[in-house]
Parts: sequence; structure tokens; C-alpha cells
Amino acid sequence: MAKDPNLSVALVTGAASGIGQELAHLLAKDQYQLILVDQNPGGLQGFADHLQSVHHIQPTLITQDLSQPGAAQRVYDEVKNKGLQVDILVNDAGFGLAGPFLDADINRHVAMINTNITALMELTFLFGRDMKQRNKGRILQLASLASFQPNANLAVYGATKAFVLSFTEAITAELQDSGVTITALCPGATETEFFVTAHAEDTKEGQSKKADPKDVAKDGYEALMSGEPRVISGVNNKVMATITNVVPDKWLAAMSKKQFEPAAKQ
Repeated sequence: MAKDPNLSVALVTGAASGIGQELAHLLAKDQYQLILVDQNPGGLQGFADHLQSVHHIQPTLITQDLSQPGAAQRVYDEVKNKGLQVDILVNDAGFGLAGPFLDADINRHVAMINTNITALMELTFLFGRDMKQRNKGRILQLASLASFQPNANLAVYGATKAFVLSFTEAITAELQDSGVTITALCPGATETEFFVTAHAEDTKEGQSKKADPKDVAKDGYEALMSGEPRVISGVNNKVMATITNVVPDKWLAAMSKKQFEPAAKQ
């Protein structure tokens, strides 16, 4: 896809791996100046070296754990201190935690909410406000197929992604005719570190066939650059999202519970 001549700098969170990394690849290929944010400094530097060798660009790196209070403001301030202006914001950072809600570490759930919701919302506010003042900009939010249903054994993660989708679609209406677009990317199970981090490797969903993050990123990137408000990545996921409109929520929750039970219990 040809570079938008009106936009030059893109910031990507969760850029050291997975879908975020693949989105950064696509932006680098189109020669956008990159600001990459992740909590993994080694992963960031290794990826930056790769981008330098492949695309001949040197990204700006910001190491930040977005689950920490004030993290979004620190990212924003560092960008401003470097004299950079963000034209494209990609809020990819996020993680999940599988298993019964009451059996988990509540601090881990709070960190998830801080990353998946609070930091995303604050970054959207801080950079989106600047974009609106300039009458140009694009924002991509990582939602999920989980956004469309209750997700037993993945309850907090699913709820955070429901927030992302609802929030994004509401802001879409508010930004109409502003020159700023905002897009929700809704993938299903994808071959990333998600299942390891969520301790869901031994579940039915964790052992299922997953989408290639390159394909998911391509769908998201094309939708972002076209200004589409929402894109569901994958034909089967589009069908599943449609099914959630007609299947009772209690059945959907029961399906999720079974998908995210340890394999030994199935």
C-alpha cells in the first residue's frame, strides 16, 4: 500500500513481537518513521536492528511497561521531548489470562486492565487530541473476536476487548469529518505469545490451528489506511462474529469455558 504523504510518524505499542511487530514491518516497508514501545528492551533492540538491515530505517525505541500507572503519559512526554509528532497510533499492546476468574492472581487481572484498557484509552486521548487539532491522523486499536461475546475462563480479557471495540466504535462517530480515523482490528486465535502468557497452551483453543500474525497485520493495516471503523480478520472469524448475534450469551459463555479448560479436563 502506498504511503500517505500527509502522514510520516507512526507509534506502535507491543512492537517487540506478534501482531505489533508485523504491523511495524508494514509501516517500515512504506517508510514511515517509527516509534516502537514495549516492555521488553532486548526484544525491541533486536527488532530495531532487523528493521535497520531490511528497511534501512532506525526506529525510536521506548521501553515501557504499560500496566504501570502513568505509563501512557510517560510515553507521550518522551515522544514530545524528542520533538516528534505522531500521525499514526497503533495500540497493539495487551495480554490475557486463562482460567477461572476467582482462582487467579487479582494483581495480574488489574495489570491486564491497565494495559488493555487504561493505557490504550489514555494513549488514544493524548495522541488523538493532537491529531484532531491538526485535522489528520489514524489510530488502530487491537480488539478481538472475544469482543463479541462473554468469555468464561477468559473473563477479564474478553471484557477488556469488549471495551476496546465499544470505545473505538463510539469514538469513530465522534471523529466523523475530523480528518482523524480510528479502526478496531478483531482477530481470532493467532500464532503469537498470547497463549504462553495466558497460561493457555494446554487448552483446546491453545492447541487449535491459529492465524498467521502476518495475515492479521495485513488486514489491520489495510483497514487502518482505508479508514475503516472495524475489520474482522479471517473468514471463519467473520462467520463466528455473526453467529454471536443470534446465539444466546449463556451458550457462548459455555463454549468459551470448554475451549479454555485444561485439556486434561475435557
